[in-house]
Amino acid sequence: MLSYPIKLEVDDNTILATAPDFPELTTFGDDRDEALARADSALQEAIAARIHLGQVIPTPSKGKVRAILPTLTAVKVMLYQGMKAQGIGKAELARRVGWHLPQVDRVLDVGHHSRLDQMDAALEAIGQRLHVTAK
Repeated sequence: MLSYPIKLEVDDNTILATAPDFPELTTFGDDRDEALARADSALQEAIAARIHLGQVIPTPSKGKVRAILPTLTAVKVMLYQGMKAQGIGKAELARRVGWHLPQVDRVLDVGHHSRLDQMDAALEAIGQRLHVTAK
């Protein structure tokens, strides 16, 4: 599970939601639940934009209220962060896995429903493995 802190503040008749790790994320809701639901969506959009622009996706900081990423998005973030840390670009990943560049684009696209076997192959190509547990 990958989650990021969300700061909630009363702003007139709405609840303002921001994310300390993503200054570009600002959204709102009529109540706490709506603000958090919108923050979840806005967080995914912020991550997608950062991947598209080749920007850093930070390690989550501490905070009590959190937006939880869907599992597949979290795996895509881990892949992207691993590639950035090792200086591996999309073309190099494509070469290592034996894929065409559009396939790499899809495994990094948080809006695309990639298969787990594809994510496993991409992670393995950068020397990482996905370990899943349930509680």
